[in-house]
Amino acid sequence: MFLNGRQFYLASFLIITIAVLWFIGSFERRKPKAREIVVLAVMTSIAVVSRIMFFMIPEMKPSAAIIIITGIMLGRQAGFLCGVLTAFLSDFVFGQGPWTPWQMIAFGLIGLISAALFFEREGLYLNKLLLCVYGFLIVTLLYGFLLDTGTVFMSVDEPTREAFIDAYLAGIVINVIHGFTTALVLWFVALPMIHKLERIKIKYGMYYHLQ
Repeated sequence: MFLNGRQFYLASFLIITIAVLWFIGSFERRKPKAREIVVLAVMTSIAVVSRIMFFMIPEMKPSAAIIIITGIMLGRQAGFLCGVLTAFLSDFVFGQGPWTPWQMIAFGLIGLISAALFFEREGLYLNKLLLCVYGFLIVTLLYGFLLDTGTVFMSVDEPTREAFIDAYLAGIVINVIHGFTTALVLWFVALPMIHKLERIKIKYGMYYHLQ
């Protein structure tokens, strides 16, 4: 009666908002050290700038690769927050809208899952080919799936199976391009950035603080 058929979008928006706020709250509750916040801010800035730099080329965005590296080296909370903040801040340039929460949760999950799979697993994340394949798959399947799902909720009042199928099929090419770009960036910058972050963690004793 009051939502005019938009209850599906409202429900999804509330779920995303609660998830984002819960992670931000958990990060603040453990009282992170200043050195953690500085490193996270730098990685988030790199991800935001890398997304903005290629605004003229659709889906050719290196930001997902930076978020993956952040999750791998700084942990679950940092990876999730880097993804959420990257989408939120860069959309001040691209334009804020109902798609922003979907981008925030999609990027955030990429950072979170990357940390869960690779964080502090000695040697595993140094396999460059494995990392590139992983980056391609998670961006193509997870990010693409969530954004295409959001497109359906934002474009139709009553989502149907056919609407979801059409959205997923229409997004295949774009999602593959985004995934390939992520893999390409990981191939060239992942190991140098990982080694730099490793040195920072050792120098400033961050192993006992990151989660």
